[in-house]
Amino acid sequence: MRNLSFEFMTRPIGALLVVVMVVALPATGQTKVGTTAGQFLGISVGPRAMAMGGAYVASNEDVTSIYWNPGAFQQAGKSQLVFSNTDWLVGTKFRWVGLMLSLGTENAIGLSLTQLDYGEEEVTTVALPEGTGERWSAQDLSIGLSYCRRLTDRFSVGGTVKYVDQRIWNESATTFAFDIGLLFVTGFHDMRLGVSMSNFGGEMKMDGRDLLQRVDIDPLNSGSNKALVGSLKTDSWAIPLLFRVGVAIDAYKDDMFKLTLAADALRPNDNEESVNAGGEFGWNDMVFLRGGYKSLFGKDAEEGASFGAGLKYTAEGLGAIEVNYAFTKFGLFGNINTIALVVSF
Repeated sequence: MRNLSFEFMTRPIGALLVVVMVVALPATGQTKVGTTAGQFLGISVGPRAMAMGGAYVASNEDVTSIYWNPGAFQQAGKSQLVFSNTDWLVGTKFRWVGLMLSLGTENAIGLSLTQLDYGEEEVTTVALPEGTGERWSAQDLSIGLSYCRRLTDRFSVGGTVKYVDQRIWNESATTFAFDIGLLFVTGFHDMRLGVSMSNFGGEMKMDGRDLLQRVDIDPLNSGSNKALVGSLKTDSWAIPLLFRVGVAIDAYKDDMFKLTLAADALRPNDNEESVNAGGEFGWNDMVFLRGGYKSLFGKDAEEGASFGAGLKYTAEGLGAIEVNYAFTKFGLFGNINTIALVVSF
């Protein structure tokens, strides 16, 4: 009976793995590096996951699972709110806010907001090199609504629908996208197996008033109308579709100490395949040390080693407050610092 139950539970995982492989096969015929819009959708979320090298698809500890694997966050069994801020590349700011609400033992819903803020600068022209008095800005934004359901005490599945918006001054591009994922918890040291597919959606195409230009369609004809307005055409671009398969295991666990090891295999549609690996050491569920390495086996990867720590304070009957920090090496771009405040209730 036990073997039959295990076979029944693992069958959905096998089915999803087959779907992932079949969908991914067409991408092997050509290189699509750097051919997608909405690159901010692939930026790692949360200092806990970042410190572990981005090996987080099989983790079910906190609300950032909404990003990594929407089929995992109900397994946390609690409600949680997180504010995360990253000093991203070349002076930009990457922010992520997530909320998950546990609805009993089987269901949970989540809300998330992702923002990459490029800041603003003064508008200059050839005629006015000192500035026109206007300022231009740019930002990327995504808002997601997630749902996760625990089908058994070991197996859960979930998904996210999200609105994606990119803006640069007066131009913008929008689309909708979907994430889907599942998590299976085995009986061996609570080993967790996770699979997710992120950013399955439409293409993005920039449009806006700055693309409107006066056009003389027949400049050689003196009777033509020079006041006609035309719109410059821009191309449509797909968003970064990403497949993740991961495993996490509590290699050691007792009343005081816990050591978790994790690894993810990634296959994006706009870059080469890679592997992320990392671990977390916890003492008394209060102090945490983390480390990992991102983009293993990547030929031209800039990201690499990462480290981090966390402090957690639990008030009996009230919940817990946790502060997490991550430091990530990013090759020629320097180092990345991320900090987050997590409130459980």
